[in-house]
Amino acid sequence: MRPSPHRARSARGLFGALLTALVSLAALLTAASVAQADTTLCEQFGSTTIQGRYVVQNNRWGTSQAQCVTTTDSGFRITRADGSVPTTGAPKSYPSLFNGCHYTDCSPGTNLPARLSTIAGSPTSVSYSYVSNAVYDAAYDIWLDPTPRTDGVNRTEIMIWFNKVGPVQPVGSQVATASVAGRQWQVWSGNNGSNDVLTFVAPSAISAWNFDVMDFARQAVSRGLAQNSWYLTSIQAGFEPWQNGAGLAVTSFFSTVNTGGSLAACTVAYATNTWQGGFTADVTVTNSASSPVDSWKLGFSLPAGQQITGSWNADVSPSSGTVTASGPPYDTQIAPGGQVTFGFQGTYGDGFAKPDDFSLNGAPCGVT
Repeated sequence: MRPSPHRARSARGLFGALLTALVSLAALLTAASVAQADTTLCEQFGSTTIQGRYVVQNNRWGTSQAQCVTTTDSGFRITRADGSVPTTGAPKSYPSLFNGCHYTDCSPGTNLPARLSTIAGSPTSVSYSYVSNAVYDAAYDIWLDPTPRTDGVNRTEIMIWFNKVGPVQPVGSQVATASVAGRQWQVWSGNNGSNDVLTFVAPSAISAWNFDVMDFARQAVSRGLAQNSWYLTSIQAGFEPWQNGAGLAVTSFFSTVNTGGSLAACTVAYATNTWQGGFTADVTVTNSASSPVDSWKLGFSLPAGQQITGSWNADVSPSSGTVTASGPPYDTQIAPGGQVTFGFQGTYGDGFAKPDDFSLNGAPCGVT
């Protein structure tokens, strides 16, 4: 039976009302979801988790003025940053997010701390959004310590300044320029009274970049600010504001640490020619890392009874026991994938043997 026109209109009206109600409910659920995803932190050391794996922290430690950060699905933005502090001193804060452990707060599922010698690689990516009406640096932090500590201040802090605005500078003084992970950097070194700080400053602003954290960890080892037996404890990205800062944002962040490998990023070929009581050794060192090795030093132990009487293309000292070969002034850097070759002559006692272990600027090398 066909419905009457009045009944048909009523049915269409009920369907329309139901559809409107469903759309309104969906909008409410979406709004609730967004409100739940975007958490605002104004507490001095307030923190929360995003993506189920990274911790976002307000981390306001250098001022009593208000500061708030609001999380996003992939990072955070500074939504309030009152006041200023002198640019000749420390910044106001370090709002940031991290993988690892920071003052007993560990990110979910992290495998940090991890011994450097067990890390095959640590791929990471980060992107920033900048503002012009503030004084700040955009800093990527890597923390290293002799122990697997999850609290307090670590021994060495590596900072990568993606950008800086205003008259601010890193801790210490500039000690070099270097190419690391395919980019050029100003290298600063110093101590802030609590820990050593090694800072790499980009000559111009970087908005986004993918790289390997271990390239910078190896720099700390090669410069004597860490050892391959130390631990990587935390990987962080954020901002150090001195004045204002509202609107600054980390728009995306990814960090992982692949353990089960080795920090070794070098190989040594050790070829010898021997005769009764004497020998020569030709040594080739290959840098298999993606960044150069500056001021290279190869350490190894001569077997008992061996003594060096002369060398070429390197200074090798002392003449026996645990020795170090250092590059000459004209050849102090090993480029990524590059090699250096040196040699020496010596004497031996009852029997001849080759050294077992080699290390390049503190990092173990494979032997071919």
